[in-house]
Amino acid sequence: MIGTEKEAGVIRALVADDQAVVRTGFVNLLNTQEDIEVVGEAEDGTQAVCVAAETRPDLVLLDIRMPHKNGIEAAREILAGSENPPKVLILTTFGLDEYVYDALAAGASGFLLKDATFPELLHAVRVVAAGNALLSPEITKRVIGEFVDARTSRLPAHSVGELTAREAEVLTLIARGLSNAEIAHRLTITDHTVKTHINRLFAKLELRDRAQAVIAAYELGLARVGGGAG
Repeated sequence: MIGTEKEAGVIRALVADDQAVVRTGFVNLLNTQEDIEVVGEAEDGTQAVCVAAETRPDLVLLDIRMPHKNGIEAAREILAGSENPPKVLILTTFGLDEYVYDALAAGASGFLLKDATFPELLHAVRVVAAGNALLSPEITKRVIGEFVDARTSRLPAHSVGELTAREAEVLTLIARGLSNAEIAHRLTITDHTVKTHINRLFAKLELRDRAQAVIAAYELGLARVGGGAG
């Protein structure tokens, strides 16, 4: 599949998991879809980095716990190794919350439980490939909020003062899980205006996507566990 030209609308995916049964299951399920093509497989993080460089997928599914190089380390290398990096979707379990936070901080766009249903898997792949974060408000509060609060020694690279009041408000609503349309409705502004605010706050805070925006909102105190705005 290496070097094959992408068909219009087709999501080119790479699946990395050291458990052959799990990996094969994901590959077979994804390949049943007309809009998804698995262009590579990897059994560890080191191999995932190499295969990603060779196949240049649109999306990489990475298991967190893999030998030689874990999913978080692999995600960092994959995202840093290309001018047009793929989206990264992390495979995990509920028992790995801190690893999930680290994965999102490394640039992953979301995560998926390894016991997810087939429809959940397809939804996750399509949402993340489209450039959106896969983060439910409940999981966001539990995973991101707890570990931002716990890491009191880590100082944010930016401050709320860099944002306008409206940009800070938009960032807070992103952290609550609202879509652009929902933010526009809540603030009584147009979708275009929402996108403008998001683009500006992303540039100011040097954010890659909405997943990192959620982390930033917690680190800047605009969101907190068990509540909304800080």
